[in-house]
Amino acid sequence: MAAGESKTKSATLLTSFGLTPGKLRGLQRISNPNGTLTMLALDQNSSMIEMAHKALKESGHDREPTFAEIADAKVDMAREMSGASSALLIDGYYGAFSVVASGAIAPEKGLLIRVEKSGSPKNSVGAPLAEIEPGWSVQKIKYMGADAVKLLAPFEPDESSSAEHQLQLVKHIYEECRKYDILLLLEPVAFPYGSEKKTDDSYRRRKAHTVIESARLLSRWCDIYKAEFPGDSELDDETKQRDNLQALTESSVTPWVLLSAGVDYPQYKRQVELAVESGCSGVLGGRAFWKEYFTQGDAAARTKFAATTGRNRVAEIAEIVQSNATSLWEKYGLNKEAMKEIRAAEGWHARYLAGVGTSTGGGHVVRPGEVY
Repeated sequence: MAAGESKTKSATLLTSFGLTPGKLRGLQRISNPNGTLTMLALDQNSSMIEMAHKALKESGHDREPTFAEIADAKVDMAREMSGASSALLIDGYYGAFSVVASGAIAPEKGLLIRVEKSGSPKNSVGAPLAEIEPGWSVQKIKYMGADAVKLLAPFEPDESSSAEHQLQLVKHIYEECRKYDILLLLEPVAFPYGSEKKTDDSYRRRKAHTVIESARLLSRWCDIYKAEFPGDSELDDETKQRDNLQALTESSVTPWVLLSAGVDYPQYKRQVELAVESGCSGVLGGRAFWKEYFTQGDAAARTKFAATTGRNRVAEIAEIVQSNATSLWEKYGLNKEAMKEIRAAEGWHARYLAGVGTSTGGGHVVRPGEVY
């Protein structure tokens, strides 16, 4: 090779997509080796408390579970199930420090931590107005070494009051994640409002539209988009479901993954099979994997369930995802082989994060060949 010639590609190729070093490293850590994603969600607080309370009541103890009981459940499931995943999503209040300190999450597994609080105020028509967990922040999530921030932002495009509130929150968290160079995984979910219930036809029939339109409006404000299944197995045949999934893929600017929304595991498995045929990059599933955990008779039975049924479900979905899902790199027109030749330009470190609230080193201009 003649002097001055190079086969390398500029890292500008990555930064033009928003793939700065911190975000790029986060994507590498939360994904499978082939760029697909099999992520386990244990960040659900309200639903876990409800499940644990019901189990306690049925055993003759009609009381709310303690902080320690919920923390222990999260640690137990993380230890027994996350080994089959590419990454774990946990909350800050009960789970994050405990799963790290106890070694329940292996060092090689990605770690996502949610930033929003469980439950939120609602407006006059019952639409959620999301808030950040008190005492918590993107900064703290970054400082504790997590790979990504997760934000749940219930969103209905046609409910203008809550939609405006949610969009502003999403943009704020997106900018905070840019500032601290950490991935943002965004999770909008549909909801009934006014006099609606989730069982009403009006809600069920518009849900696919809500899921697809939300992706069109919001996916530009995140790095990974977490979506509900855009269809109803009772109202839509599989041809319609596939059409909806293809529309969702086309609407999402960033790679997207499928949530489980608390459906039973066999239904979720079929949804995943359909989704990965249509451009989905993987999953971030929760209750479909572990919802029966709290119904087990005692602590030993719960651990056994997590170590067998729960882990096996995650492993089965991981096989489907790694065999058939679209690599997240394809969304950017990249592949791992071509990325081997990417190199950063000299002096990149001085320009890194310039303009997003971080010092660039007192304005010093880095000259070619300058060594520190």
